[in-house]
Amino acid sequence: MQPDLLDLHVLHHFRTRSPLTHCMTNDVVQTFTANILLTLGASPAMVIEAEEAEQFAAMADALLINVGTLTSPRAQSMRRAIESAVAAGKPWTLDPVGVGALAFRTRFCQQVLTLKPAAIRGNASEILALAGMSAGGRGVDTTDTAARALPAAQALARQTNAIVAVTGEVDYVTDGQRTKTIAGGDPMMTRVVGTGCALSAVVAASCSLPGDRLDNVAAACGWMKRAGSVAASQSAGPGSFACAFIDALWNLEAQA
Repeated sequence: MQPDLLDLHVLHHFRTRSPLTHCMTNDVVQTFTANILLTLGASPAMVIEAEEAEQFAAMADALLINVGTLTSPRAQSMRRAIESAVAAGKPWTLDPVGVGALAFRTRFCQQVLTLKPAAIRGNASEILALAGMSAGGRGVDTTDTAARALPAAQALARQTNAIVAVTGEVDYVTDGQRTKTIAGGDPMMTRVVGTGCALSAVVAASCSLPGDRLDNVAAACGWMKRAGSVAASQSAGPGSFACAFIDALWNLEAQA
């Protein structure tokens, strides 16, 4: 799976600009997410305390809100960070982990949708639930296909004016009118904790780049798919896959 010229163009912008990416993400994936962003050329920061998060969100190039380990204090910090980012004109991205399956995070995500996310990245069940078209998946795992969730993603994009990426065996990235399809990847990506959450951080960072936001988000999905394919061909199991995946992201331009 060769990178196309548009993907490489966006990657050049990504690595040249090194977006400072404020990741309010779940406790399980912080290290992996930071490594993925660093490997691609971004500058990650994990600032959680409410006062600091509010201040830092206005300084950063992009903000990620991932609700995987949401608590009441963290929800308050996230809300303050989102409001600060919006006031400063900085893009923020929502990863609605487990939405639909759990009530507290579902309410929170529905509330912050009114604060104009630049992008939303989730699996099929999460996107269906966020769009009000299903009750959600099995915890953080999807029980639907990305193709089935595409109409929900398109409707959610029109409702929020965000770029919506519904990811799975095939990824669909849409602004409600245009849709890009990204194939590739490997099932081994589901055996390593954090590939989806890390993708959301890369999507958040890509939203700060110049150009067409739909193209930028689709390129981010493409980089991860391509690295997954390469890593699967070079690894013997989940442990070596995780290392090979990071290396494959590092070497994306060499694969052209």
